[in-house]
Amino acid sequence: MKSLNVINTKDLGPLFVENPHRMIGQDGAFSIPMPSQTLWFFGDTLIGKRIPGESLWFPNGQPLPPENMSGKGTIQHMFCNTGLLVSHDGGVESVLNDYRYILDENGKLKTLIPLLQDEDKDKDRIWCQHGVFTDGKLYLSFIKVRMLPHGFLTGSDDGSKLLPVNFEIIGSGLVVGDPQTWTFKRLLKADDYIWWPKNAPHFGSCILKDSNHNRLYFYGVLMDSSGVQRCYVARVAVNDIEDYSKYEYLRSSKPEWSKNINDAMSIFSDAPSEVSVSYNHYLKRYLAVHSFMTSAKIVGRTALNPWGPWSEPVALYTVNVDDSVKLPYSCLIYAGKEHPELAEDNGKTIYITYIEFEEYYPHLIRVAFE
Repeated sequence: MKSLNVINTKDLGPLFVENPHRMIGQDGAFSIPMPSQTLWFFGDTLIGKRIPGESLWFPNGQPLPPENMSGKGTIQHMFCNTGLLVSHDGGVESVLNDYRYILDENGKLKTLIPLLQDEDKDKDRIWCQHGVFTDGKLYLSFIKVRMLPHGFLTGSDDGSKLLPVNFEIIGSGLVVGDPQTWTFKRLLKADDYIWWPKNAPHFGSCILKDSNHNRLYFYGVLMDSSGVQRCYVARVAVNDIEDYSKYEYLRSSKPEWSKNINDAMSIFSDAPSEVSVSYNHYLKRYLAVHSFMTSAKIVGRTALNPWGPWSEPVALYTVNVDDSVKLPYSCLIYAGKEHPELAEDNGKTIYITYIEFEEYYPHLIRVAFE
């Protein structure tokens, strides 16, 4: 087994900036391999223009409202979730230069998981998580949130800095659909499409197939009562992915599993919502990658099994932020994760993305291990 030692990194810049749709920012950036191409799944996606030197979120120094931002500031339209396709053939070069967005019948960016009739476009958002392709079907995980009025950051110099975004989590769930038509339906648990409510880990931030391709591991994060973000893991047979009652949750490191979600144990902490887990053949172990809280640091952890036990975090990359725009809020960096399908040399070189809230494009970093 190799140690998690980084020998060099390279910043490849923000992704998908050059596009014909006037897309000026998007977050999430989960990549989901399919037979001949990879789906990149995004959260809030903005169409419009940017003004050099001006904050995207605070035009003229005033915060955009928390409701749907279409028609606000320099944002012409906001989609809650979108996707694009990248060919497998070109590896990272395809991600950099050869991609196409999924469009609707009018040639506009398509919302993959639209709001339901009883959901409010100004309060409710369906944000992307990870997904998995199996048996000809594409499953996407989502998290539902409700937007809240702007709050204020505590501990700032003058006590007046606004939070750039404020929301409460309703829960997470799954949709299933056809990657030919890009239509999806929400899967129900009893009569509810929220499988894991706000007081449970929002499973689906990463979905890992085991080496035999007959079991799936779902990773999810929950903030505990002390404010610490903790990661948990569930498992299910591939054939039972649509049956909530068949999911089991890790309850001890032996390992032991329970169908009672209240028995779930934390496998590691300080991973804010998004995380990736993959088997790295070069390291000969599983590799988890995540932002370290909302700091500039992106870290990796290793384990011999999908459930752990996981090592302490090792810094993979520290983000240097462009501070040319004076922000009325504290810098927010999040969504650190690996895209395992892009790995080179059996995983000696990996590719990770993160989001810095003002830049608001997935930012690609190459990381090489010793």
